[in-house]
Amino acid sequence: MAHGVHRPQEDAEFDFVLSMARGPVLAYFCGTWPKALESCRVMDTVVGELAREYGTRLTAVRADMTRCPGPTKRYGVTGAPTVVLIEEGEAVASQAGPMDVEEFRAFLDAHL
Repeated sequence: MAHGVHRPQEDAEFDFVLSMARGPVLAYFCGTWPKALESCRVMDTVVGELAREYGTRLTAVRADMTRCPGPTKRYGVTGAPTVVLIEEGEAVASQAGPMDVEEFRAFLDAHL
């Protein structure tokens, strides 16, 4: 798959990205309601930067919680932004709330 951040528009697209990924998937769940919107916009930049930096080591996917309710429920996501590191379909680590680049890099390095 191409490197960058995949943006599925529905559950089936999210699941397709997971099925095609070679290695871990960084799923970033965002919301479009006003309280979550600003944090998610900031995280978009952080996730994009780290997706380029980590390249082939992981696949990044940004899931809108409203458009992808299945994965949101499956991985126990209750707020936005939330990141979930997925390996072979199973969540291996997650963290809720906004993170800056250094915090996010530390999260990834601790779990990859």
